[in-house]
Amino acid sequence: MLNGDFNLEEIELLLHRYSQFGPLPGILLPFLEAFVPILPLIVFIVANAAAYGMWLGFLYSWIGVTFGALFVFSLARRFGNRYGDRIRARFPRSEKFFGYIERKGFTPIFLLACFPFSPSVIVNIASGMSRIPFHTFFIAMGLGKAVMIFILSFLGHDLQAMADQPWRLVFALAVIVLMWLGGRKLENRYR
Repeated sequence: MLNGDFNLEEIELLLHRYSQFGPLPGILLPFLEAFVPILPLIVFIVANAAAYGMWLGFLYSWIGVTFGALFVFSLARRFGNRYGDRIRARFPRSEKFFGYIERKGFTPIFLLACFPFSPSVIVNIASGMSRIPFHTFFIAMGLGKAVMIFILSFLGHDLQAMADQPWRLVFALAVIVLMWLGGRKLENRYR
């Protein structure tokens, strides 16, 4: 098993060893990262792409990450409402933060979900404690995580190809811009 040092080869070996369980390990590891943010999500995504192939690795990672985010959001929504009100009352400056998320809901959540180093657990909890509609959070988080996971799967399933074909990086940036524009249209549609 893992001895505390997470690296790609160990996780790939673990995923191959437990492949008899089908997609469960590939979904469960990214799901757990929603609760334990110190886990190396990037390594899990790249390992899934390497172990299951780009498309299945992407799908399993996306399912795990998205359902993990939705679960944390739901817990924060269920148990955090009274704490959200207390935080707003105790720290008046937090009202500005919550107000921003509630007014601009889709865009900040989408953009933060697109980047692999953003504090997604904080975004999930803050969104759950805010008054943002569930469907806005679900769409923004699902699309943002899809962009991030696709790019990491695309770049990580064959690292040598990235060095040989730099157009892959340009393609990854173009996908982020297109998803952001599409997300803005969705946000306007739900207003």
